[in-house]
Amino acid sequence: MGMNSKVRILTGITTTGTPHLGNYVGAIRPAIAASGKPDAESFYFLADYHALVKCDDPARVQRSTLEIAASWLACGLDPKKVYFYRQSDIPEIPELTWLLTCVTAKGLLNRAHAYKATVDANRAAGEDADAGITAGLYMYPVLMAADILIFNAHKVPVGRDQIQHIEMARDIGQRFNHIYGGDFFALPEAVIEENVATLPGLDGRKMSKSYNNTIPLWLPAKELRKAILGIVTNSLAPGEAKNPDDSNIFSIYQAFASADETAAMRQAFADGIGWGDAKQKLFERIDAELAPMREQYDTLVARPERIEEALRAGALRARGLATPLLAQLRHAAGLRDLTLGAQEKTKKEHAKKWSQDAIKQFRNSDGTFGFKLVAGVPSKRTIFESIGFKDARACGEAIAFLRRAYRDEHALAIRGSGHEWELVLLRDGQVIGSNRATTEDRLKGVRILIHQICEGLEED
Repeated sequence: MGMNSKVRILTGITTTGTPHLGNYVGAIRPAIAASGKPDAESFYFLADYHALVKCDDPARVQRSTLEIAASWLACGLDPKKVYFYRQSDIPEIPELTWLLTCVTAKGLLNRAHAYKATVDANRAAGEDADAGITAGLYMYPVLMAADILIFNAHKVPVGRDQIQHIEMARDIGQRFNHIYGGDFFALPEAVIEENVATLPGLDGRKMSKSYNNTIPLWLPAKELRKAILGIVTNSLAPGEAKNPDDSNIFSIYQAFASADETAAMRQAFADGIGWGDAKQKLFERIDAELAPMREQYDTLVARPERIEEALRAGALRARGLATPLLAQLRHAAGLRDLTLGAQEKTKKEHAKKWSQDAIKQFRNSDGTFGFKLVAGVPSKRTIFESIGFKDARACGEAIAFLRRAYRDEHALAIRGSGHEWELVLLRDGQVIGSNRATTEDRLKGVRILIHQICEGLEED
């Protein structure tokens, strides 16, 4: 893992359809709002490899990629502040998929919900269990794991139906770490989007392509108004009070309106607003938000070379992270330059010598126990020192934690500003060791020394 202390958040966007209002409210708008957080690195990718599992229409995959990329950019995603790329532009992803495939238990994939549901449906229909099931559908969780692990993403926002895939990515990453003896991968966490707005569609059910009840996001104003007028309502006449809490019109309006506007509409429902007037107000509110972005979207779709340029630039930046990690993974798995054997032996011998007596345990005058790391022969200068622990066992556990977690920038973290910097070892959010220095660069050097020491200890 890299030296960056920011939390990495990764979002995949499937390229198999045209964006609709539900996508905008439930995914695009909140994700773009979250992308501006200073303590996060955001990764957004167009999952066109995944699209091939569900869609065998090449023109549709290409068109959907164009429309979805244009939608996110038109809605305000800044490709210079986030990693915005097309999955198929990162060759490290399919290569990592194979490395992970070779450590993934078939039994794990047998338990994947999507695969099991298709098998169950086949059996219920009296078909062969595997009828119509491609290896792509079966291997989907491994490709998704590669998407996440190649960038060591810490958090992956998903709906409840995707939690299992994140758990599988954790299992697969953990197994690779175990088999090849290193902390190559951070283990991702699913972020459940409980508060994401879900819009009702034209027929009152959840707005979804599978129900064919969507309102496309970028309809021209005239067609948008026509679609909104087609939303199903009850038969209450103008002048009769209406319940906003069971109204599709109100639910959609609330997703776009401010608190004051929502309160005013709630009052209008109580006062018996007619459905035609309510739909007109809904159209005007949605169009007010979308019109400026619609103009930008139309401009982008008409200039696909601008989108292509942004995606290629994003892929180049993303590969700056993926390529070094994949080189490390290839080496770990034995895919190596054949001349490296002698060099590796020399490196290990040097690491053992470097790490000899590198961790010193001691007892403080107040009776607590501590440890320090020393580096440099023959001076053996102290580069890192622990807090005091109540007993020798607690001190030993802290040393074991350092040896496990030294590659994790969230555990061995640099923090500070100006002339006050420190390198801290954090366990469960508590500082258990530190080194203070005047510059960030100096502490980066100290962290490299700690890495060398701990790597050498692993060889002993």
